[in-house]
Amino acid sequence: MDVAELATAPHPLDDPVRESLRGAHSRFAQWVGRVARYDPAVASFVGHPPVLDTPDWADLAELLGPGGGTGLRGYGHVPPPEWTVVRELASVQMDGSGLRCEFDPEAEVLTAADVPEILDLIARTEPGPFLPRTIEMGAYLGLRVDGRLVAMAGERLHPRGWTEISAVCTDPEFRGRGLASRLVRAVGAVIRERGETPFLHALAGNTTAIRLYETLGFTLRKRSKLTFVQAPDPRPGNRRTAGHRTAPAPR
Repeated sequence: MDVAELATAPHPLDDPVRESLRGAHSRFAQWVGRVARYDPAVASFVGHPPVLDTPDWADLAELLGPGGGTGLRGYGHVPPPEWTVVRELASVQMDGSGLRCEFDPEAEVLTAADVPEILDLIARTEPGPFLPRTIEMGAYLGLRVDGRLVAMAGERLHPRGWTEISAVCTDPEFRGRGLASRLVRAVGAVIRERGETPFLHALAGNTTAIRLYETLGFTLRKRSKLTFVQAPDPRPGNRRTAGHRTAPAPR
């Protein structure tokens, strides 16, 4: 890409999923037309154009399979009548250009062998989706107390020049000790060492996490919305009434 193309190209963070799947995470990519998804054992994310047209919805249905679901980023998504809108959640994207990074000598690099412990911690803390092969998306660091994994954070989306910090979580018994802050700074240091810039996403309602990220140097880049949709299932016994419905968000 030459200088002129760079000047007119969308910002990598405007479409972080497809940017990742075109580049650093291309090995995980499954494409149909303009829509892409991660290998479902790695992540549940789908990349899509800002506005989906009729062929895009058909391609998304093919990727998801009958009754499959995903979250769409951005505003104004109007699914075809046979689709279901499950819920909508406000989100924020935060720029970590100002993150104060610092390697942590006590942080352990987590590997595939640690996945059972990671999934247990994720289940207890619910920081967001984490699947058996999510650890392949980037570097994940953890802190242990008496051999027990009590906090972790790592790398997820990887658009050009940027890396997302994700899966930031601490066992409830060990909160208030600054473990999450240490790990965010440590993961940020790994990212900076590659010459890249950290960023992250959070639900807009998670004000406690957002305040923490702001104290670490993150700034709001943009607000967005997640629209969770479910593809039609035309198999016998699974047909829905025409017209999509909106279910309440989980408590």
